Amino acid sequence: MRFLIATFCLFGALNSLAQHTLFLGGTAHIGDGSKIETSAIAIKDGKFEMVADARVIRIDPSIYDTIIHIYDQHIYPGFIATNTTLGITEVSAVRASNDFQETGAFKPHVRSLIAFNAESKIIPTIRSNGVLIAQVAPKGGRITGTSSVMKLDGWNWEDAVQKVDDGIHLNWPSYFVQHGWWAEPGDIEKTDRYTEQTDAIHSYFQKALAYHQSSEKGMDLELSAMSGLFDGSKQLYVQANLVREMTDAMLFAAKYGLENMVIVGGKEAHLIADLLVKHETPVILDRIHRLPNTSDADVDMPYKQAGLLHAAGVSIGFCYQGDMEAMGQRNLPFSAGTAVAYGLPYEEAIAALTLNTAKMLGIDQETGSLEVGKEATFFISKGDALDMRGNDVQFAFIQGQAVDLDNHQKALDRKYRKKFGIEIKQ
Repeated sequence: MRFLIATFCLFGALNSLAQHTLFLGGTAHIGDGSKIETSAIAIKDGKFEMVADARVIRIDPSIYDTIIHIYDQHIYPGFIATNTTLGITEVSAVRASNDFQETGAFKPHVRSLIAFNAESKIIPTIRSNGVLIAQVAPKGGRITGTSSVMKLDGWNWEDAVQKVDDGIHLNWPSYFVQHGWWAEPGDIEKTDRYTEQTDAIHSYFQKALAYHQSSEKGMDLELSAMSGLFDGSKQLYVQANLVREMTDAMLFAAKYGLENMVIVGGKEAHLIADLLVKHETPVILDRIHRLPNTSDADVDMPYKQAGLLHAAGVSIGFCYQGDMEAMGQRNLPFSAGTAVAYGLPYEEAIAALTLNTAKMLGIDQETGSLEVGKEATFFISKGDALDMRGNDVQFAFIQGQAVDLDNHQKALDRKYRKKFGIEIKQ
């Protein structure tokens, strides 16, 4: 049978892939830069038991409880959104629905984890495009707080958490400031507060390091939250865009022995690709669908930057921060698709959304790729998941549990199709 079995009941017998299940025939995008054209993927107890080329192995169908034929379809690891307020903001105009920022400049003890709303109406829309995991991060201030990695399905934040307190987020000072706003940008000039602001960061980290090394210390919530940076249990995510900012951030990390640092934003990262490779510093690129960073940059630089960095050997990921950040995560796969159109190899774009990002977040041993022993967090699409014309997610699973792909937008579609007598899509 060369089509997805119509009688496959998502919330019936296969609601949990605890049973022995075989997905046969689909194109498997592994997540490590490779793919299998005709795959055989076996799931048992919520984990991948077999990932193989169906054309070169012998399969005994009698050992499987269920066999699902997915010829002409695509299997992907669950896409991972990074540095997002998804789950801690709902309606930007309704203050009571937003819980992504606290007062103060240095707030490492502020945790997104406990504010995460697993019942957000935005989440079902996001996962309908294949985004199944998100790094939820606070915003505002110099040190914005501590992020956690969340599964986009669960009864509450305790049920949804993938990794608790994965890292601390630092907004590096801007070396240049631009006046005006995005529609009417003004002049760009060097700030006279850069040294003052970086000195404040150094002072805070010196205090945190002293606290970490002290044998006799009282409980300080702020400084104790920083200890994970020095013992390697937490990542440091540094928001920086210009060459001067990124190089200063890397020197800063080296000074304090911070081995796990990730650049977020990186609008000029391609200009220091060799330095990033030397220091083994990965980059999570800001949203691709934007204007160039400077007036003298190539007009298509945001589109081709990912390809340039990959060619230079820099490990990359993608994020969708900024305006309409939470709901905009649905477009994350299409950002990667644009990078493909401008030179990034397709399977490397998949890696940037999956395994590369999982390594940055410290969850690559559990998820991020279609590999034996890892959690069965994946989805099946009729077409190309990086192309909005082809992205058509049929089924999704998180840790072997089937995910409901219905959402508010689909409900509205059905409502108005019924109202105006338009045939309802199946």
